[in-house]
Amino acid sequence: MTTGQHRAAQPETGPQGDEPLPTIAEQMADQLGGWRGLVESSIPVVVFVVANIIGELRPAVIASVAVALLIAGLRLAQRRPIRHAVNGLFGVGIGAAIAWRTGDERDFYLPGILYGIGYGIALLVSAAIRQPLVGWIWSVLVAKGRAEWRDDPKLVRTFTRLTVLWGVVWLAKVGVQAGLYLAHQDTALGVARLALGYPPYALLLLITVWTVRRVTREPQPTPLPGA
Repeated sequence: MTTGQHRAAQPETGPQGDEPLPTIAEQMADQLGGWRGLVESSIPVVVFVVANIIGELRPAVIASVAVALLIAGLRLAQRRPIRHAVNGLFGVGIGAAIAWRTGDERDFYLPGILYGIGYGIALLVSAAIRQPLVGWIWSVLVAKGRAEWRDDPKLVRTFTRLTVLWGVVWLAKVGVQAGLYLAHQDTALGVARLALGYPPYALLLLITVWTVRRVTREPQPTPLPGA
């Protein structure tokens, strides 16, 4: 095997250069919970939207919460990770409680809208103060807690730009939902919640992983002799 072939056969390493990065597919699957995670997290919202269209608000709330509990219980019984199921149950539970109390079906989506606004603002603020939130999330989820990227100006710039992108997209999609909420377009709001949920998130993840991997693959300048 030639030297070039040997290099090509080596696994790709992360920003620290000592451990291989998971593949794009592995990182995407972990964050989205795979196809099963995608489906399971969407089912309670679909149940609420459909049940609310064909029936009353309170039966729709009961049905969505019951389905979320069933999914979490099934995962627990199968000894499968329940992080995505618990997150979904938490979100559905808060929205359901508010809608039940107010009697207004659109309030089912209010916690998600408020969370999205807060998250989008936090992303942009973190980029403005040069502490890009996407970089810190990368450290936790991919780099096993290490943050050596803070010492690499190129990676700091990359994560800052990615954080701005995440913040703008997040505020744009939550802005659409907020507009529908204020316009009392309840059914359209449910459809928008589903359409603007995982698709933009998956696209942002793909862009982030691809961009960081491309930057970390770029060869570092070789010091001049005697420098």
